[in-house]
Amino acid sequence: MSAPPVPWRLAPRFVERIWGLKRLGPLFPGVEAAGEPIGEAWLTAEDCPLATGPYAGRTLGEAWREMPRESRGANAGGEAGFPLLVKFLFPAQKLSLQVHPDDAYAARHERGPGARGKTEMWHVVAATPGAEVRVGLEAGVDPATLEASLASGAIEHCMRRIPVRSGDTIFVPAGTIHTIGPGPILCEIQEYSDLTYRLFDYNRVGADGKPRALHVENALGALRFGASPAGRTRPLVRREGPLALSYLAGCRYFAAERWEFDRPVDPATGAAHFDLLIFLAGAGRLKAGSGAQDYRRGETWFLPADLGGYRLEPGEATVLLRAYVPDLDSLENCLLAGGFSPQEVAGVVFR
Repeated sequence: MSAPPVPWRLAPRFVERIWGLKRLGPLFPGVEAAGEPIGEAWLTAEDCPLATGPYAGRTLGEAWREMPRESRGANAGGEAGFPLLVKFLFPAQKLSLQVHPDDAYAARHERGPGARGKTEMWHVVAATPGAEVRVGLEAGVDPATLEASLASGAIEHCMRRIPVRSGDTIFVPAGTIHTIGPGPILCEIQEYSDLTYRLFDYNRVGADGKPRALHVENALGALRFGASPAGRTRPLVRREGPLALSYLAGCRYFAAERWEFDRPVDPATGAAHFDLLIFLAGAGRLKAGSGAQDYRRGETWFLPADLGGYRLEPGEATVLLRAYVPDLDSLENCLLAGGFSPQEVAGVVFR
């Protein structure tokens, strides 16, 4: 008889970026860059090691390939690789102006296992005054206008500026031009892809002293003009006992919620999907079956779809993101049944 499923914690992988920070507190107070700045903490990379649970010492990719479909959940059970990439971003400078392709464009123009598009969302964990992102094009910007602004170096002025503060969520579908300014710390939830086309990079050079590569032709080819759901979402908030739950965003690839609580809560996983719990603040105990483990901010936990009920006992007021692979019809019906209007649901569910 196989052992019952349990939650397990993933160890992050820190990635150097020219635009990153030297210190990553408060999420990772002990982490400092020895060389180049650290721009990203990859929380669910396939090569992230598992720190606890039955696959401890193995990588997430190895565990995903070996675990039973019941633990993966019905919505992602057939995926060959782990379907969600979750990161923390730590920008000390502007990122490049960039575009991620959709799946169809990536399949036509890229090769190998990385030929997948990238739809993503950002949740603002913290932000300094004046922090902003730029997402999408201003009304009326067409290809000719964009290319002229690119040639003159004024392309940023063609993009929509969005001031951000802690708690905001930004949805960035594939094909959207975007950049992140200095000041926010973001949690990014996305398709499992690292495919980025840089359109403009402020004439920066890399660690080798050479200008960083641009991908202008592909960026312009992948960019979508016209109406788009890109931008700040309108979260739907409800209370379930001690739990304040906010539905942040959902699309065919991922859905995300924000949970806040200062007393014990008793959620459950279901057969449809595994859960990722990304702790943004607080500390406490995560109990499942006869076991219990400590959690704290900065950690990411995988909860198998067949785990069932579990308990979160906060020693400190806790804030976390719950991410999963949804069935959009089920998600939409759940929100409508919860009393939200079709117009409200359309602000967080994107088809």
